[in-house]
Amino acid sequence: MYESDWLDAINGGDTFRSTIEIEVTAEEIIDFARTYDPQPGHLGDDTAQETAFHGLSASGWHTAAMTMRLLCDAGFTDTIGLGVALAWPSATRPGDRLSLVGRITSKRRSQTKPEVGILGIEYETINHRGEVRQRAQATVRATESFHVPLNQ
Repeated sequence: MYESDWLDAINGGDTFRSTIEIEVTAEEIIDFARTYDPQPGHLGDDTAQETAFHGLSASGWHTAAMTMRLLCDAGFTDTIGLGVALAWPSATRPGDRLSLVGRITSKRRSQTKPEVGILGIEYETINHRGEVRQRAQATVRATESFHVPLNQ
């Protein structure tokens, strides 16, 4: 057994959250879309009215990028993503103020590198009204430098 107890201090069910909010603006939505996801629902309010969104909305990939910033704020800065499943249950809109809440779902020590932990996490990106804009399940690789404030 590896002698460090950092992984032992982490438990399934432990929670984490971002300490900042990201305010979504129409300009950022359109700029991101022009560069990375030029679909009508993201390029302007006029073109977006004719889509299933019935108004301007952020690309799911833009929401994912903002979520990554929120994950870093929550402390996930020295981990490596090993896989993720994403869902966007509702559209991110201009004026949304996004934050992140999540929990540890599983942990195990690597069989080949005992100094490495493999964590299962679930997290939601929510707006200021509590509406879920992104839901994710991920697996991350972490080491003893993992210092995410848990259960706060």
